[in-house]
Amino acid sequence: MMRNWARYLIFFQYIGTKYSGAVKVPPHQLCKKGVQDHLEDAIRGLKPINQVSLSISSRTDTGVHALCNSAHFDLQRRNDKPPFTEDVLVKALNFYLSSEQIRVNRAHRVPDHFHARYRAQSRTYVYRIALGTGHHSLLPLTESNLCWTLRNTELDVGAMREAAALLVGVHDFSSFRAVNSDMPFKSPVKTLDVASIQRGGSFAQSHFHREIPFWELTFTSRSFLYKQVRRMAGALVGVGQGRLSVPQLKEVLEARDSLAYPQALTAPAHGLFLTRVDYKETDLQHSPQTSCSGNSED
Repeated sequence: MMRNWARYLIFFQYIGTKYSGAVKVPPHQLCKKGVQDHLEDAIRGLKPINQVSLSISSRTDTGVHALCNSAHFDLQRRNDKPPFTEDVLVKALNFYLSSEQIRVNRAHRVPDHFHARYRAQSRTYVYRIALGTGHHSLLPLTESNLCWTLRNTELDVGAMREAAALLVGVHDFSSFRAVNSDMPFKSPVKTLDVASIQRGGSFAQSHFHREIPFWELTFTSRSFLYKQVRRMAGALVGVGQGRLSVPQLKEVLEARDSLAYPQALTAPAHGLFLTRVDYKETDLQHSPQTSCSGNSED
């Protein structure tokens, strides 16, 4: 392998409000760019010899946020210069990203066969809900476009947890995926390892003029179907609101049909965060930290 060539895995965060999802936007589409477009522009700022191509592990939708997404790319430097160290690479990329709501958390040099998407062992999403706030203008500014605001002052959390338990395990999640072009090529059978409902919080909680109850719905799986997390979150909130019973949610799951999912229940994008992408330590080279939390999951 050439001395000036290296493959890197980067972990990065972004506020998804102004971006057209995580992946790049086709050149002919006159709309806002994807996070990948800006990351690739930043890599080009390093003036590599090779063509820049980023492979993202998790394709979040328009408006969805991430505290930890990941991607790999190859970089060959000019004039036989040695590969960037990981710390220098992070600082350089963040310099070029300074005008965007995107930041690289850290980088790892990885083996040349490593693939950020296919080597990922699990992905974790957290869906955030704020109660008793019928409009986003009632939230502290620190929460604007970062949670789903509900008029409800309470949810039936017990029923939500009972419904969430039905989703855990190996299931055909056809009812919880939205129609897209990938449908014929992806199996609807997924293993959901975690579906939990816990109290959440806000940075401004102790400083704001009124108390706002926050809840977090957490989902972990090796992979998810298109809009599966938002549909599961919306269905669980529907149970908490009394709009959907636990037996009805079970019927939706067992129908294995996208059309069986109740209309208008899908949770909005702006409450969703990708919070972890985990890898096996053995798949990385000289990298003691393998996830955004510093832990690996097999």
